[in-house]
Amino acid sequence: MRNLFAWASICVTAGVFGALANSVFLWMAGANGWTAALGVALAPEWTRPWLYQRLIWGGIWGLAFMPRLMPNSFFWRGVLVSLGPTVVQLFIVFPSQLEKGYFGLELGNLTPVVVLLVNAVWGWGAALWLLMADEERHMYSRRLR
Repeated sequence: MRNLFAWASICVTAGVFGALANSVFLWMAGANGWTAALGVALAPEWTRPWLYQRLIWGGIWGLAFMPRLMPNSFFWRGVLVSLGPTVVQLFIVFPSQLEKGYFGLELGNLTPVVVLLVNAVWGWGAALWLLMADEERHMYSRRLR
């Protein structure tokens, strides 16, 4: 049986990688005016506190990949797991912490769509990392040891 601690470490690292991909995507979308073109006021500045917070939370959410659901499909696995952070963002962070209303609609009517897409980028990045790092999926690597 796989070492649970090793698998948890891989999942956290995958979550951090996904958060980096997510952060670059969101920053680029804001900097290039893509979110503004959709009528959504999400254009974060690239700062260390903004990035660090996202990387830490990305790593924590990476633990949601611990159950090996759909191990051969990084696309659907990433989408499925990314729904967790999406729900938290839309129902807890926007209304309670940022006071932007449920779904963040004060930032624009398409905010939920943008959040869903940006979090899917996190999920796809993390799932792709897991797909590449999973030794059990690549059984040939065991024969080489």
